[in-house]
Amino acid sequence: MFKALIAALGLAFSVNAVAAPSITEVVVQAQMPGILEQAQTTGLDWKVGDRADYSIDMGFIKGSMITSVASIGADGIWMNQDMDLGFAGKQKMEMLIDPNTGETKKLLVNGKEQQIPKQDIEVIEVKEARITVPAGTFDCIHARLKNKEDNSEINAWINPQLIPMSGLLKQVAPSQFGQVTVALKSFQKK
Repeated sequence: MFKALIAALGLAFSVNAVAAPSITEVVVQAQMPGILEQAQTTGLDWKVGDRADYSIDMGFIKGSMITSVASIGADGIWMNQDMDLGFAGKQKMEMLIDPNTGETKKLLVNGKEQQIPKQDIEVIEVKEARITVPAGTFDCIHARLKNKEDNSEINAWINPQLIPMSGLLKQVAPSQFGQVTVALKSFQKK
């Protein structure tokens, strides 16, 4: 169970997909490591139509993000992430994921294939918590994590048994543009 919870945290982390990331890329979650661990420990029991809607707050930039399971086929699970950051732009990310191993087989950003980002995250602390986000009040796990690449700290509140895909309720992470807060607005689990 602990590995599954930590795995779900991997779905929540912000990463830089390229050397000089845009504002949109800073918000894009590094979902690959968490999906890999979750598949290896509990399997990916995702259904077409699973969806989670989030608000994004970067201080002077506010927006929204929708993650959803688009299709499940012989080649794997296609997960979409649509982001709208107002004047900072829109982005569509599509990931093809192997449901048996969690491996990301393909990553498309705005229709163009991208290299799958790597990351090195260390768990600092995990404890039970209760949090209120726009979608409601939830019992959850609060995790403090350290990005070993830049020694930054990420805080994530998750409930992988209730919230589809990543289980993410809220995430607070630093970026080159300032603090990024992602909070669950609504969700649908099939």
